Amino acid sequence: MSTTTAALPETMAGVRLPGDSTVEHITAPVTSPGPRQVLLATKASSICGSDIRAIYREHLGTGAEAYRGVLAGHEPCGQVVAVGAGVRRLGVGDRVVVYHIAGCGVCTECRRGYEVGCHEPFRAAHGWQRDGGHAQYLLAEGDSCVLLPEPLTYVDGALVSCGFGTAYEGLLKAAPSGRDRLLVTGLGPVGLATAMLGRALGVTHVIDSDVNEGRRAQGLELGLVDVAVAPEELDAAVAQATGGEGCEVAVDCSGNPAARESALRNTRSWGRCVFVGEGGEVRFAVSDLLIHKQITLYGSWVTSVLHMEELLENLVRWRLHPEVVVTHRLPLSEAGRAYEIADRGEGGKVCIVFDE
Repeated sequence: MSTTTAALPETMAGVRLPGDSTVEHITAPVTSPGPRQVLLATKASSICGSDIRAIYREHLGTGAEAYRGVLAGHEPCGQVVAVGAGVRRLGVGDRVVVYHIAGCGVCTECRRGYEVGCHEPFRAAHGWQRDGGHAQYLLAEGDSCVLLPEPLTYVDGALVSCGFGTAYEGLLKAAPSGRDRLLVTGLGPVGLATAMLGRALGVTHVIDSDVNEGRRAQGLELGLVDVAVAPEELDAAVAQATGGEGCEVAVDCSGNPAARESALRNTRSWGRCVFVGEGGEVRFAVSDLLIHKQITLYGSWVTSVLHMEELLENLVRWRLHPEVVVTHRLPLSEAGRAYEIADRGEGGKVCIVFDE
């Protein structure tokens, strides 16, 4: 038995990603929530780089990680319109952010709040193995939902559900403070988030490197970075800003082998370096860049439900809105154009928005 505000429609508009850089508009059924589930009216659903790389262009995943032809979009945010039996924390009308992976709930990773690391057959990610946010309604597990506090917007919440959560998790591992200068390699949406949150955590100087001039300009215009240079200019820029010592904290958000090596090279001795960008491989002189410099190197993957909730609270205290990195907002009917823009990688975040 579910509780709803009003009669729900039987069908809804949605989007799937068949591969080959195409978008398919479909009509899908609206499903009532089962036990411990909630149904959301989707308000915002942003596009992630992993959607582009591993689903939109071609379906790269295999086995349990494969895209299963479900409704796309793993960065959703919306409002509860119906609740299933056993949902205790949420009610109709609540604004919520959705942690985009539902795990088994009992393994070590799930009990830590990191459902992303669950390896049980129950694990399913929105937009990959279960329906995602590129539709008018979204069925989610109640335990995967976190309340979206005022004055944060639905677009803010969508960005926190993956990109900003990923940036925050990486920074938590490096623990930056006012003692530190921050280097960010790769100034896409996650890089912009890392710069913004790094400032909020107290870093005194932010240096960025990105091959795209437009993204460098965006970081400067938003006041998120102090220095933004092309990769070939990075060593000189870091040396000038740090007296040749390097940055105390570096975060690679690109996944590019050269950028990863550059992040390590420009990390100060006894500093901390985090690899957040997905995919690829990296080769570097281990003794010269890591061991002899006594650097701590972290790998960081997405975030936890608890840290996502913590970040939302902090954004309110810091008076920050992630949506400032959004350069394109389009309706669901223009999802094809939204993906084309995101695939070009020239601007900031691209978000599909619904009537609020």
